[in-house]
Amino acid sequence: MEYIGDGDGVLRQQQYSLICCCRCGLQIEPNPTNMCVNCLRSDVDITEDIPKSSALSFCRGCERYLQPPNQWVKATLESRELLSVCLKKLRGLKEVKLVDAGFVWTEPHSMRIKVKLTVQKEVMNGAMLQQTFVVEYTVQSHMCDDCHRVEAKDFWRAVVQIRQKCEHKKTFFYLEQLILKHKAHRNTVNIKPMADGLDFFFTKQDDAKKLVEFLSAFVPSRYVTGKELISHDVHTNKYNYKYTISVEIVPICKDHIICLPPKTAQAIGSISPLCIVTRVTQGIHVIDPHTLQVAELSANQYWRSPFPTLVSPKQLIEFMVMEVEVVPERDRPHRHRTSNKHVLADVYVARLSDLGVNDRQFHCRTHLGHILKVSDIVLGFDFANANLNHEHFEKLKSERIPDVMLVKKVFDRTKRMRNRKWKLKRFDGADLETESVTKDYNDFLDDLEEDQAIRENVNIYKDATKITVEVDDTDDEGAPQISLQEMLEDLHICEDATGGEGAPMME
Repeated sequence: MEYIGDGDGVLRQQQYSLICCCRCGLQIEPNPTNMCVNCLRSDVDITEDIPKSSALSFCRGCERYLQPPNQWVKATLESRELLSVCLKKLRGLKEVKLVDAGFVWTEPHSMRIKVKLTVQKEVMNGAMLQQTFVVEYTVQSHMCDDCHRVEAKDFWRAVVQIRQKCEHKKTFFYLEQLILKHKAHRNTVNIKPMADGLDFFFTKQDDAKKLVEFLSAFVPSRYVTGKELISHDVHTNKYNYKYTISVEIVPICKDHIICLPPKTAQAIGSISPLCIVTRVTQGIHVIDPHTLQVAELSANQYWRSPFPTLVSPKQLIEFMVMEVEVVPERDRPHRHRTSNKHVLADVYVARLSDLGVNDRQFHCRTHLGHILKVSDIVLGFDFANANLNHEHFEKLKSERIPDVMLVKKVFDRTKRMRNRKWKLKRFDGADLETESVTKDYNDFLDDLEEDQAIRENVNIYKDATKITVEVDDTDDEGAPQISLQEMLEDLHICEDATGGEGAPMME
């Protein structure tokens, strides 16, 4: 029965007379085949060309599924991506019209995936037949080509060699955290630590270029590219090369004392040539401790006229603060951009090795007036008793060279390590073997606590073994610490793409 219009806007009922099925005699409404659905399905199976079982290839190394013909895609259970992979594995779907498709729940650990399909097809005399059936997929473990190359550890097409001519490895610890946070190493075949840097191996030149672009965005550096011919096919005129990209990072780090070339000092704001490096990010941030003037030296400006470091942190000696007097606001210079974080102060200091031997004191002006107090220990450099061989330093007038330049305050290293309630993620196999490397790593952790701007580019995780330890009441007053709000949760167990428990992952 159906409703039809008669032209005057009135719906009238139209009666259908029932007929008997030509096979079983069941009364049905008329259709082109004059057969009931059951009899029609017994004669015609529109799903006979579609397999009811199939296999899916799954790589446990990268947790990807093989999408025909040779593409590996990332997909989770009961996702659209996985459904697309399952449908592309079925032959015969082009002969029917796919109406609906969905997953049927299975045990996650069974390595079975079931998909329920509804299809339609036109059969005899123009009748449209619809059928629903289930296809069962068996998940089989296979290793993709990329994981094969990673496991081999000897196949590569491009290598990025990162180098820095410096006495410590703090820069590479910082780069390690940057790369881990942004997952810039996900396409690497192997990572090898070298004496003065790191080597990253890739199977594609484009992946190596992406890492170089990433480094250029975070640290001041320059690079050169070379290639080596491996093979040449004379018939197809195809060349097989291995590419080497050498990246050089500026040899200047935090807490270095530098002497800028006159033209460079004038170009970045007419700052005093003798200044201290406070931070190295995309550029080199420096401060004049006598005026609090700050400036930033870009990588292009440095490489245009490179200069060596005047004093490194290993050349600094310990002084004891004898007297501190903050410089009044009216006596401070205001001609240039100054630091809001630091406070200008006049300080009298004595060499720690001279205490009990002589009473010689040095007067200096420093940018550390906001954290210094009497009896504090600071690291500085004694220019009065130094013999430095530096091209630009030798041209400075004697009145522009202070007797002592203070760089940083010294805190109790043992207490800071004991009360440190956080940790960092490291590269696989990154061990602190030598005493000097361990010291550089601890210095890097101290820098993270002292500079919040650097911590913004680093993922810091709570250390469950120390999170419940109470802070020592005898801790140094004003010692920098990282708050719990800046820490991420530690490890948790996740599920892999087949539903099983995967390896521990970081939050």
